[in-house]
Amino acid sequence: MSDDSTGLVKMTDTADFGASLAPGQRRPARYAASAVPSRGRRFPEPDCPSRSPFQRDRDRILHSTAFRRLIHKTQVFVFHEGDHYRTRLTHSLEVAQIARTISRQLRLDEDLAEALALAHDLGHPPFGHAGERALDRIMAAFGGFDHNAQSLRVVTALERKYLDFDGLNLTWETLEGLAKHNGPLADERDPVLKVVRRLEDGWQSLEAERWASGEAQAAALADDIAYVSHDIDDGLRANLLSLAALADVPFVGEIVRSLPQGAHLDGSRLTYEVTRRMITRLIHDVVQESRRRLAALDPATPTDVMAAPQVTVAFSERVAGDLASLKAFLMERVYRSRRVMGVMEEAEAVVARLFARYLADEGALPGGWRAAQAGLADRARARVIADFVAGMTDRYAIAEHARLFDAAPELR
Repeated sequence: MSDDSTGLVKMTDTADFGASLAPGQRRPARYAASAVPSRGRRFPEPDCPSRSPFQRDRDRILHSTAFRRLIHKTQVFVFHEGDHYRTRLTHSLEVAQIARTISRQLRLDEDLAEALALAHDLGHPPFGHAGERALDRIMAAFGGFDHNAQSLRVVTALERKYLDFDGLNLTWETLEGLAKHNGPLADERDPVLKVVRRLEDGWQSLEAERWASGEAQAAALADDIAYVSHDIDDGLRANLLSLAALADVPFVGEIVRSLPQGAHLDGSRLTYEVTRRMITRLIHDVVQESRRRLAALDPATPTDVMAAPQVTVAFSERVAGDLASLKAFLMERVYRSRRVMGVMEEAEAVVARLFARYLADEGALPGGWRAAQAGLADRARARVIADFVAGMTDRYAIAEHARLFDAAPELR
């Protein structure tokens, strides 16, 4: 092994891994999910001769309708505000790339980490967290709404492509990681845990009280790395941030202060240099801290990682503290800025008006959804409507609003 200029470790030991190993990879560690056989699928299927179970999961997620719809779902800025801002789709792809990098360095299963990264936002409604707030508020009397719980519903019930089952019939490991990537599920009121309990009925436990796999932990941190660094990029593009304002902010400030100076320098190149260095340093910190924790834990199986007394894949204490301060800065200057909040408040109103119209007028729903909720009790009917609204893209929601109310919100 040798170091390169990024500070990450080059993996050169490829012995005994087999023909499927990509350059730079090593045999997965004994604590990787692929070190033991998969615990299976809810509906048994024959093995694929050309792909591992986790590769099949990744491919099913990638080819799902819900994944394609992420291209027109808001990350921070609504799609028509600019062609170069992140969407939920580009964000998910960026998370997947970072998750694979971390997993490769820690000798985890890259395919499982990638599958989890690609699936983690499938349940997001239109307009991102604004749409989620609106749905949760209006669904309060019917069980609430949570995008993580909705992601599980998408992959286990709402995707309907296969002849023999609803959902994507993903492996136990992918469902477990998707359910618990943010940590153990201890509160029975947690909407994610409620979906988990329904999945476990007649199948097997997802072990809600334990940590998720190392791959899921890696995907969760990849999400943090991607959105923090790229929301800075988008905030700079939108002129909500400046490099001067970032110079005194924890973690990113050190990078900004180290940039070359001069009026001749291209601002877009400087912006990219900031985010590039951020991602590299954050990955390096995760890898170094996680290796330290793995060495102390000395896990012999994937279960040892799940049963550990603390999270195993993690930022160092110092970097975790700096990131908390950086997120607070972004909350004030970007997410709660007058420009973003003005658009998001109107977006919340669009989602709320659509839901209320569908609830009051069954005929307003498209044919298949109208049939799905016909004759149901109020709670079940509201959940069907929430599923329909959550599946909308931003532009479909805007078009539906124009159809039902003869008014198209500008969201600017």
